[in-house]
Amino acid sequence: MTRQELCQKAVEMLSRAYVPYSHFPVGAALECSDGTVFTGCNVENAAYGPSNCAERTAVFKAVSEGYRSFRRIAITADSDAFCPPCGVCRQVLQEFAPDLEVILVNRRGETKRLTLRELLPYSFGSSNLEEK
Repeated sequence: MTRQELCQKAVEMLSRAYVPYSHFPVGAALECSDGTVFTGCNVENAAYGPSNCAERTAVFKAVSEGYRSFRRIAITADSDAFCPPCGVCRQVLQEFAPDLEVILVNRRGETKRLTLRELLPYSFGSSNLEEK
């Protein structure tokens, strides 16, 4: 899958977002190492805490289907600004893919490419839990 196709899949998820409170739809498309793609959108809840971000929706769908190795993720919002993943999503992504390529897409179709390590330097991971 091309980078542009992955970004388009993320854009397509904007219309599926459930955002009656923030009115800020976010879409994500997560590409696994074997090329399989899982998409996600944000899903809000009136209690706010149970809400889920688009990135975590995509990761949880992938993991629930047995996928654990990810290559890249495209994230978009209906915004002129780029929408990077929140801290919680960064930590969830780090659990599975610390070297993940992150592609941010704004509403004009412009992209910005980063690595998860750039977004989450000095991250906490499984190596921190190893006994010394």
